[in-house]
Amino acid sequence: MTALTLQLPSHLQLTDEGFEQIVAANRDLRLELTAKGELVIMSPTGGETGNRNFDLLGQLWFWNSQNNLGKAFDSSTGFKLPNGATRSPDASWVEMARWNALTPQQRKKFLPLCPDFVVELVSETDDVEDTQAKMVEYLANGLQLGWLINPKDKVVIIYRPNQAPEILQSPTTLSGEDVLPGFILNLQPIFA
Repeated sequence: MTALTLQLPSHLQLTDEGFEQIVAANRDLRLELTAKGELVIMSPTGGETGNRNFDLLGQLWFWNSQNNLGKAFDSSTGFKLPNGATRSPDASWVEMARWNALTPQQRKKFLPLCPDFVVELVSETDDVEDTQAKMVEYLANGLQLGWLINPKDKVVIIYRPNQAPEILQSPTTLSGEDVLPGFILNLQPIFA
């Protein structure tokens, strides 16, 4: 099953506040809003994907707690991208100076920026092509490093600005490069 996209009538344009109200009224759903104003309802993940995502977030949290270079976020965090879309990557990170530039009010709502780093973990219910399109969207909105991890095929696609995506087959680790200096993601529990 892929995500369900609701086509809204052209005369009905969701404001930021309207989208926030829909999300608040439907807390059991994972919702995103495309740049075209389409409302996307994403399926909950299964146990294996949830466990993989937890492991990934734990590794990112541990690195971030040791380095304090920015703020890390889980899949519940919404980012209002410059193109108008509101997306919720599986894991993300924002450099501290960009976080500090946000007002206290901005920090309480969907964050009005694109993360510096994003991970999308492909689950059994995800459409790989849709997830790849989302990664391209992140890049177009300022992403510095992105990982699309497909555990089923043991494939990772790395996204960087102004470069073609790099495809890795069965890597054991991934480097945070210059964006997350010193961060090494161990893929063994994610690919298990």
